[in-house]
Formats: sequence, C-alpha cells, structure tokens
Amino acid sequence: MLSAEIKDKYELVVGLEVHAQLITKSKMYATDSTEYGSLPNTQVSVLTLGHPGTLPKVNRKAVEFAIKMGLACNSEITRKNIFARKNYFYPDLPKGYQITQDKGPICVGGEVPVTLADGVKKSIALTRIHMEEDAGKSMHLAGEVDTLVDFNRAGVPLIEIVSEPDMRSSEEAYAFLVEVKKLVRYLDICDGNMEEGSLRCDANISIRLKGAEELGKKVEVKNMNSFRNVSRAIEHEFERQIDLMEKGVEIISETRTFDATTGTTASMRTKEDLNDYRYFPEPDLSPVVVSEEWLESIKIAMPSLPRELHHKFVHEFGLPEYDAGVLTDSKEIALFFETLCTHTNNYKAASNLMMGPVKSYLNELTLHIEDFPISPEKLASLIALIDDGKVSFSVASQKVYPEMLQNKDKTPLEIAQQLNLIQESDEGSLKPIVDSVLAENEAKVAEYKSGKKGLMGMFMGQVMKKSQGKADPKVATKLLSEILDN
Repeated sequence: MLSAEIKDKYELVVGLEVHAQLITKSKMYATDSTEYGSLPNTQVSVLTLGHPGTLPKVNRKAVEFAIKMGLACNSEITRKNIFARKNYFYPDLPKGYQITQDKGPICVGGEVPVTLADGVKKSIALTRIHMEEDAGKSMHLAGEVDTLVDFNRAGVPLIEIVSEPDMRSSEEAYAFLVEVKKLVRYLDICDGNMEEGSLRCDANISIRLKGAEELGKKVEVKNMNSFRNVSRAIEHEFERQIDLMEKGVEIISETRTFDATTGTTASMRTKEDLNDYRYFPEPDLSPVVVSEEWLESIKIAMPSLPRELHHKFVHEFGLPEYDAGVLTDSKEIALFFETLCTHTNNYKAASNLMMGPVKSYLNELTLHIEDFPISPEKLASLIALIDDGKVSFSVASQKVYPEMLQNKDKTPLEIAQQLNLIQESDEGSLKPIVDSVLAENEAKVAEYKSGKKGLMGMFMGQVMKKSQGKADPKVATKLLSEILDN
C-alpha cells in the first residue's frame, strides 16, 4: 500500500472510450435483426458473414442516433462522412475487418458536463464520436478446449464516445459514465445496460509528476462490466503505475484486463499503433452526406436533455439542487414530474411525493413509472388537498396516498372524507384541544416560558395526538404561540 505522501507526488490522467450499442432494429450495414437474447447465430446473413460479392449499406437511423448524441454534447457535426476498414484479427467478426470511421468522425469535439459528489461542476472534453459496427461474441465454457462463437452481435451499430484525457480521479470518470448513460437513455438511442453489453467502457490511464505537462505512457484497461469496476480499475492502475515509477521500472504502453474478483489488472498485449490497423477507405460504401435539412429535422426532434430539465426544475420551479438531481436521474421520472407540475404550482410538495412515496412504491415492486397506477392529474389533486388545508402532507402521503394506489376510482378528497381525515382548521374547534394539552402539561409550559422554546414540538405532537392527526398544523401552531407567548 503506497503512502499518501508518495501518491501526492503524482497526477492521475484518465481518458475514456465508451461504446454505446444503438437500439436500431437492424444492423449497421445489413438488414439482420439486432434483437437481444435470440438463439445463437440466428440473426446472420451473407452480409454479416462477409461472403464475397456482398455489399453493405449504411443504416440511416444509426446515423441519426449518432448525430443526436453529438448535438447533446455540443459537438461539431461532420457533413460528409467517409467510412474506413480497420484491419485487425477479430475471431468473432467474420469479415476479418471492422467498418468504422477513421479520420472523419461524424461528431468532432464537444463536452459532457458532470457534477461531482461535493457539488463541483466540470466539463469533460470529447475528442470525437464515431460510428462503427460491433463484433460477435466468443464464449469459453469451463472445461472445454473449444471456443464457441455467436455472430448475432456482429454488425450491430455502435457509437464510440472518446474523451480527451481530462479526468483526474476515478470519481470524475464515474460521473462521466453516469452522465453518458443518462444522455443515451434520454435520447432513446441506447438502453445503457452494461450487464447486456450495450454500454461498454475502456479506460486509458497514465500518471505524471504534478506540474509536468507531458503525458505519461498510457495503459488501456478493458473488460469492465460496471461503472464501479471502472473506478476500481483506475484506482488500482494509479497505484500500480506509481509503484513502478518509484522503483525506476519503465511503464509499458499496453492493453490490460481487469479482474473484478481481485480488483487487479493483468497484461493482455502490448498496445497497437494506429498503423497496425492498416486503415483505408471502405471501397463498398459511398460517403454519407448530412444535409442542412436533415440536420435541422434531427435538431427539431431532439428531446429535453437532463441538464435542461435540471436547470428548469431549479430555476423555474425553485427546487433544491438535490431534488433536481434525483428527479432527472431517470428520464421517465423527470417527464412524469414535469407533467405533474403542469397540474400544480406546489412544486416542492410534488417533488417530495415523487422522491418519497412514489419512488418507494416503484422500488419496492421493481416497477417503472409507466406502471404507476396514479396519473399525474390525480396526484396533483392530492397536492391540492394539502394546499387547501384539508389534510397535512404526512396524512396525505401516509394515509390517503396508499388508498389511492388500491382504489383508482375514488378521488383523494373522497378517500379523505371516507377515512375521516379532513383536517380541522377552525380555531374555535381547535382551541379546547390546545387548552387541554397545556393544562395537562403545566410544568412544561413553565419551562417553555423560561426559555425552552424547543418544547413547541412536544406541544404540537400532543395536539395532533388528541385531534387524531386532524388538527391543521398552521392553525394549531398559531394558537399555541398566542397562548404561550402571552
């Protein structure tokens, strides 16, 4: 274990390459289905298998998806797109090469804004976003000497999101991945499921002495199936490379694999140079030209992005940063909340309901918001009961709301009336209850008058208990204050 003093001498430098599998119905250059979970080798054709004489054709929807991601990241969109062959030994890509983009990616530059745990905001610069096709899947069964290959995934459309070496901690890398996953889901271009391999990440990691300008030799770590493992791999590599530097051992630019069980990396092969791939223009594909009309139509169809909704919730709805962060974490939750706020002006009460009772219900039953049985309009009518002083928030969330889940035909008001929960707001009705509570707690009244103002909560609790939770807290507090302070 390295000391903090030694680690403090060095700076971590991280760049990420994120592969997002696009949710098109057909493959990048063929009409084969991309449905996940089909029987092995049932979604292949002569194009996928690279038979001689076959000609690929670019998937228009995949191009649109790539442009959407570029627009979301403020990238420059390339108008004339050339494809290239990347020659490399792919045992699970039958052609023996990958059709990708080399010198002309569809999206150039851009950035992904992130917010760290301590509230610090940072923009991670992007180098490029380019289109390519996925490889198939090799399977090595325990005890078997043969390798099984499933070509179903071969040719599935990908975008590769390549960052600049802008990250200086595993936390920044984690935040970047969370934001990328959020973006592709908001754009409906990728489901972001790392377990199914639809979002994959390679990390380029190097170190240098603090204050140095020249980058160190980078190590690429592959085979990470969760954001947490990306963080773990970065932290391990940081210490491993510092240890080598301190011992005077040269760091080799190589590709390494991550073992999630041990939290360590192991060498796979030395890093390839670009000329090892022997890129050359794909002769079977003509350039794809993005016209101004096509680009404009994609811009018009762009959905609200998480940062836009976050800004709206904070600056228009007046919510705390924390609330806005929780509500925009999921596109479906954010849009449901936005709809809810078209039916109520009590945005904080709406936020509290969404983050509390609603999310608890969804999490407990592992449901999506689409399966939530209460409409935004009816949820807004529950908030109206609170605003009108008919029930308190706690009564609304703990007693009326559960009944709404079970009884979809009745309004919140009807449920509150049926359960005898309508709040008592008449001062004349509440004053005898307040007088009774104070009479039963003379010693506490004396303590309050001697300066122990914190006892107000105790008095309120007694009033709520005697009124069976039906006392309007505002009216009860007002009456208590008037009597105790005079």
